[in-house]
Amino acid sequence: MNGRVVVVGAGVAGLATAYRLLREDPGLDLTVLEAGERVGGRLLAVEVGDLELEAGPDAFVARKPWAVELCDELGLEMISPSPTGAMIWTERGLRELPPTALGVPADLDGIARWQGLSRGGRLRALRDLVAKGHPSDADESLGGLLRRRLGDEATDLLVAPLLGGLFAGDVDKLGVASTFPELANWERTFGSLIRGARAALRRATEAGPMFRKPARGVAALTDALAERVGARRILLGTAAVRVRPGGNAPFAVETSSGTVPAEAVVHATPSSAAAASVGEAWPALGTALGAIRWVSTGLVLLVYPEGTADAIPDASGFVVPRERAPMTAATFLSRKWPHPRFGSRAVIRCFVGADGSEDVLDAEDDELVGAVSAHLAALLGLPARPATSRVVRWPGAMPQYEVGHLERVAAISDALPAGIFVAGNAYRGVGVADTVRGANDVADRVRAHLLGETERTEHVR
Repeated sequence: MNGRVVVVGAGVAGLATAYRLLREDPGLDLTVLEAGERVGGRLLAVEVGDLELEAGPDAFVARKPWAVELCDELGLEMISPSPTGAMIWTERGLRELPPTALGVPADLDGIARWQGLSRGGRLRALRDLVAKGHPSDADESLGGLLRRRLGDEATDLLVAPLLGGLFAGDVDKLGVASTFPELANWERTFGSLIRGARAALRRATEAGPMFRKPARGVAALTDALAERVGARRILLGTAAVRVRPGGNAPFAVETSSGTVPAEAVVHATPSSAAAASVGEAWPALGTALGAIRWVSTGLVLLVYPEGTADAIPDASGFVVPRERAPMTAATFLSRKWPHPRFGSRAVIRCFVGADGSEDVLDAEDDELVGAVSAHLAALLGLPARPATSRVVRWPGAMPQYEVGHLERVAAISDALPAGIFVAGNAYRGVGVADTVRGANDVADRVRAHLLGETERTEHVR
């Protein structure tokens, strides 16, 4: 393949794209530009006292195989979490989740007896079994579908904390077609979300662990990718300020250190950053990219003193209905991912910030730690304060797949000039596994472009 490829962004999407291209053509002239001083994006571990804890995703969805397959290809040792269930915050304290699939109740007896809902809320949810279907194929909000089938109480207190939490979003804004199209399919196929969830849960029990991660932590994936790409090809501290049509090459990438000519450019950054760099030369593309909204999130990492581990329930963590607690969810790391270094200490990750509650991130670190630890103390009987803690903020980190998101993605694809590509979690899946899948597809399209085989097909993954 001839011509230089410039990949903007050294997170999972950018490094996986670069790795795939170089695996097919090790001599390819390829440069990765990264505005920050490290690779990996949100795949990051930070020191909290004497421990190193995940400050972003803590695992990959194994049932979407692309990230796990890539780790296997790179020779990374993989581990699975402890086989514990999840819990949910209720007014009566933490409760084990009833059997669910995508948060939707999958067991009639379980939902009929579950004390996290009122009797009226349980009866309303069970009406899903006899309610008429929804004939329209148009996208609708998750909240619209869930409220129509299960009622407001089950939506707000059971399903929304799980599904909305995965996007740090509001289920009444998120679109079904781009987030969980399975729900619409369950309604069409089974005439009921509960019956669809029951069938999905039967299949899931045969599929093995839901999550896996590298034994050395999730950042081992991007570290391994960066090693394969090669340090000489990765320019840290080099932002792509602007991309425009070039002179001697189809494109010129103006960076904080000079201009780089390119035959193809892959924007593997948030769509908002991509919009800023291409909007001057291609206004329609900039507008389309800018139509995707992003929200900020954060993590409060807590390490408690020795002797506190038994205060944590035998569960992976819990989720919280909107505005009921300072956090949106918590992971019991010392239960989910037990490690000898934890000793007898309780180790917890609390998620803060989401659509509608981003202002919590404006608080000082000590105030955030105090709020979540006070809540945990009342909920679990832990000490009033942890032995050590750390707050990590991720400004504008989570794209919102709102109703009509797939149409916005199609508009981006239509506006892309030949030779410009986009990849990352803004388009067709927010998880690491979906990001790797998209990077694989983009690498194929870049290769076809360089070989002169490009048709006018979708460039967005």
